[in-house]
Amino acid sequence: MKRNKLIWQPDRSKYPEHDSNGKPIVDLKSQKFTKLWQGPNHPGVTGNMSLELTLSGDEVVEAKTHVGYLHRGFEKLMERRTYMQCFPTSIRMCVAEPDSNEYVLSAAVEELSGIEVPETAQWLRMLALEMARLQVLLRVVPGIASTLSLGLGSQWGMYMREHILDRFEELTGGRIYHMYILPGGVRGQLPDGFKKRMLENLDMIDGFIKRIEDLIFSNNVFKKRTVGVGILKPEWVDQFGVVGPPARGAGFKRDVRKDYPYLKYNEIDFDPFMATDSDIYTRAIVRKQDLIMTVDIIRQILDKIPNDKEIRAKTPNVLHLEIPKGEVYARSESSRGEYGMYIVSDGSKYPRRVNLRGPSYTHAVALLEKMLINANISDVHAIMVSLQTCPPEIER
Repeated sequence: MKRNKLIWQPDRSKYPEHDSNGKPIVDLKSQKFTKLWQGPNHPGVTGNMSLELTLSGDEVVEAKTHVGYLHRGFEKLMERRTYMQCFPTSIRMCVAEPDSNEYVLSAAVEELSGIEVPETAQWLRMLALEMARLQVLLRVVPGIASTLSLGLGSQWGMYMREHILDRFEELTGGRIYHMYILPGGVRGQLPDGFKKRMLENLDMIDGFIKRIEDLIFSNNVFKKRTVGVGILKPEWVDQFGVVGPPARGAGFKRDVRKDYPYLKYNEIDFDPFMATDSDIYTRAIVRKQDLIMTVDIIRQILDKIPNDKEIRAKTPNVLHLEIPKGEVYARSESSRGEYGMYIVSDGSKYPRRVNLRGPSYTHAVALLEKMLINANISDVHAIMVSLQTCPPEIER
């Protein structure tokens, strides 16, 4: 595909007369524009999407998100499968953090069926969810700097993440997809020595956090490229349904674990970090604090898991599980924010309707297109990554 060749005249009515600093923008009536496509060019994160950018010089005057390069039709596939057959499909709606899908699907089935989950299983579910958050943040926190060519932190983070994947493999038998959380509870107890090895890994991550503080967050180049860049205006938070770190970075203290407590989170001492500057740097700081908080939460969970061996409620044959008629919305707090699943049951073995509520759709389509107007083209990728997109959530 030829790039930077197509001349484009955008609709002037869509753009503000001045940028966020009050500086007049180019005259859209007379100026000619260049169209540029960014991506899809690499796997993972934002690489499964494409941005159609309209430029005036190196300034973005219009941005359109294009998807369709990845998986599609997950929700309809689930509506043609039994509830247990839905699990291998649901976890692929966010490969980076599949455990959230396991939990919201299980929680929805349990609420419709009136299944009570044993206390020990609730603690083990929390452990799996926080481990999933931890391995995501180990990749994402330094990953923002990688968009600005500072890749060393990501290499350190991926090394740390491998240790958490080792613990997942030990606990569940899988490194990426786990299928550990199922209706009624979980699949197994903690292996012998798991707690000791997990605590050793957490001590290593404490050292990693100190190193990236020096490498990234005290780095003047990183600060100059991120402070005051990619501003998410507070009035956009409710308008676009912004959740998670982007919302907390804009002064909105939103966390499902606090707002709508589930499992045993009301027995854990934690306070989600909040800031107000709402730029790329602030969102990176919020996620770094989330990383510190997640390490602390996992330590608390390991101390509080009961010795009770009951980890699964008695359920009918799950291969022929018929769910009573009704509808339910189950939610959790993923590393990206509120993550929920809406299910309608008609009383059969198959869900009548499945709908996923993932943060990526609003963050990476409507919000991103708004935020990129007047941005410099060199900042586009950093702004995208600072919103932490999981494209399969969009193409569900």
